[in-house]
Amino acid sequence: MRVPLSWLGEFVDLEPGTTPEEVHAALVSVGLEEEDIHTFELSGPIVVGQVLEFVEEPQSNGKTIRWCQVRVAPEGQTAADGGADVRGIVCGARNFFPGDKVVVTLPGAVLPGPFPIAARKTYGHISDGMIASARELGLGEDHDGILRLTTLGLDPEVGADAVALLGLDDAAVEVNVTPDRGYAFSIRGIAREYSHATGAAFRDPADAVPVSAAEHASGFSVTIEDAAPIRGRVGASVFVTRVVRDVDGTRPTPAWMIARLKLAGIRSISLIVDITNYVMLELGQPIHGYDLDKLSGGIVVRRAAPGETLVTLDDQTRKLDPEDLVIADGSGAIGLAGVMGGASTEIGAGTRNVLIEAANFDPVSIARTARRHKLPSEASKRFERGVDPQVAVAAAARVVQLLEQLAGGRADDLGSLLDASVAAEPIRLPDGYIASLIGVDFTDDEIRSALAEIGGRVTPADGGLLVAPPTWRPDLRDKSDLAEEVARIVGYDRIPSVLPVAPPGRGLTREQRLRRSVAQILADNGATEVLSFPFVAAAQNDLFGTAEASAAVPAVRLANALDATAPYLRTSLLPGLIDAAKRNLARGLVDLRVYELGTVFRPGEGSIGSETLPPGAALPGDDVLAGLNAGIPAQPRHLAGLVVGDAVEKQPGMPAAPAGLVDVLDMVRQTAAAVGVTVDVVQSSHQALHPGRTAQLVARAADSSAVPVGYAGELLPALAHELDLPRVVAVFELDLDELIAVAPADIIAGAIAGFPAATQDLSLVVREDAPAGDVLRAVRDGAGELLEHIRLVDDYRGQGLPEGHKSLTFALRFRALDRTLTAAEASEAKLAGAARAGDLFGATIRE
Repeated sequence: MRVPLSWLGEFVDLEPGTTPEEVHAALVSVGLEEEDIHTFELSGPIVVGQVLEFVEEPQSNGKTIRWCQVRVAPEGQTAADGGADVRGIVCGARNFFPGDKVVVTLPGAVLPGPFPIAARKTYGHISDGMIASARELGLGEDHDGILRLTTLGLDPEVGADAVALLGLDDAAVEVNVTPDRGYAFSIRGIAREYSHATGAAFRDPADAVPVSAAEHASGFSVTIEDAAPIRGRVGASVFVTRVVRDVDGTRPTPAWMIARLKLAGIRSISLIVDITNYVMLELGQPIHGYDLDKLSGGIVVRRAAPGETLVTLDDQTRKLDPEDLVIADGSGAIGLAGVMGGASTEIGAGTRNVLIEAANFDPVSIARTARRHKLPSEASKRFERGVDPQVAVAAAARVVQLLEQLAGGRADDLGSLLDASVAAEPIRLPDGYIASLIGVDFTDDEIRSALAEIGGRVTPADGGLLVAPPTWRPDLRDKSDLAEEVARIVGYDRIPSVLPVAPPGRGLTREQRLRRSVAQILADNGATEVLSFPFVAAAQNDLFGTAEASAAVPAVRLANALDATAPYLRTSLLPGLIDAAKRNLARGLVDLRVYELGTVFRPGEGSIGSETLPPGAALPGDDVLAGLNAGIPAQPRHLAGLVVGDAVEKQPGMPAAPAGLVDVLDMVRQTAAAVGVTVDVVQSSHQALHPGRTAQLVARAADSSAVPVGYAGELLPALAHELDLPRVVAVFELDLDELIAVAPADIIAGAIAGFPAATQDLSLVVREDAPAGDVLRAVRDGAGELLEHIRLVDDYRGQGLPEGHKSLTFALRFRALDRTLTAAEASEAKLAGAARAGDLFGATIRE
């Protein structure tokens, strides 16, 4: 919201010499965020001049210029720049005549741009200044030629200061208005806030408007027909109309009004339209004007009919939605209520009789209509944040007042006043509540005074106060809102800067602690965490979302995707990691070890879809909300990793060690260790992974049951080539929620053994197709509790072995907690493990 200071000063006392920076500081102290300061960015001698005569001189380039003699000071007096009273000025415009009073920028002036003015030779003359247009002065965007002051209804003295005359010495402060404070989208609201901040006297502009005639206007038919009420209330709660006859729409908009509108960010269009915009900015009530003679009968406020269309003021034909609230007459829809009027009743230069509309529309309805048609407007911006329902009568009366004063209009008794607004329920404020929430012991007088200052009606109640919010504050809905207002008005500086003490027992949950441990241990071991977008293509979900090559994987499709090529929510983290690897490789980072911890989206039957959403014009009931919540897809947290390039860089005397499956399995074991779980690696297959280098990851639960938690492997070489990746790209993905679910409640470090270990090796001959991991688990299970650690150290295939067989060598470590093991005990346990492998895989001990 941009607020011209001269306008602000009409409704609140500003100390002489108050700067925009001081106004900003005051508004910031009551919670408004400063944005910018706006001025007309001009300086120097800019005066009223009068064209005495001119000579038209055709030029060789085909252009005709005027060599003008312009009086810039009373006869015989020195001009504002210290020069002569008559100047020769070259001008290319042709819309002025001898005797016209114009704006002359004398040498030394600076116009917006910046554009400095100096005497200079042009077209064979010394042009001693410039005759300015409205655009060059910053008053508008149109360049219709020289600004003739008579077109603004002005006849000032020659040599007078044109800057002050046109209001170009004004400045505006801009503040950011949050969505809950729609009342601040007006000079009225900002003036009230400035009064709160400084204690300066506030004069409500709504009280200064004579409204008695408006309250008695009648005879114009207005009907509210809303077949689709939102939240149990119709689209319009207040509707005021007034009629002004015999207006002269060709009259110029006063210079002071043009300047204020320009500083407020609104361009001047025509006198009648400018007046409606001016009142909207002043009081915060959007106003719409109709050419009364173009209306067919009375006005009906209703929802759009199916298939109905409307040509809006921007000359666009819009197909209306049945939820759209429209203003209609006997001919059909003539405007989108609270958003934009229709072209059929537009006010033009020939308009003589004006119907003024000041209404209060439902915020939800207006917001949805504006977004549906991508048609934001100054009116919709205010309605969707909430407009004071009690200001409509005053706003309509203010428009009538200005049309009479500036357009020569005549107020008519014809009009209407419908008011179905409902006063907000008083809010109960218990004693001591504000102190408990804000942490400041405000006195009872401070609380009552602050609430009264914002317009609340405060009455005592048992154990507290009852506070009726003012009509312009629909954001005040409960006691916490009132507490915030007290803190804001009394002063945020009263709130101490003290860190709160966390209540005991409310730290991180077990799941949060374990997730952080996983992320930390991977980072500590050299991996880099990345965060990728959760949006993917259908083909990516189908490839990585399931191990089996099958039909399309169920996925959530976005209704309004940021990227049309990636309209689905991910069912796997691997597409994001692969994209991250491609970007890094393209930038020369060839050795990568990355991981991501994030959610995936797994819709089941009955998951949310567009067909289950309620119509926009109805608030969903508890049963609908319950159904929607039940349809939200499962969102488990996954952990995925990717390695590519070299795990160990080439060094003097040592070749590089390429990264591969072993490295991602190491990341998996680090993850499992962080949560206190053992993960077995079982040979398996996955449609996106190399068939001979793919493993299913199985977690061992406390009851020794096996729980599949993910996959690890190397991408198919053909797929890696298709993705412009190196041949070897190793990846893994775990369902971290599932892994944590089988983890023990507490991770307890094992006791430090007090007795020595006995180490032995075991070499087993098995068929080549026997997975080494399965053989290892068989030995481990068979060896019993004395086996402390087992590791595969060799896989031999060659001479000395039967055809189709291999030799697997395991390093075993045995230990007892209560004694020193003998070699015989260790050997017995080893042979038991070998026997178990022999039963399951036909393994024999290699001699």
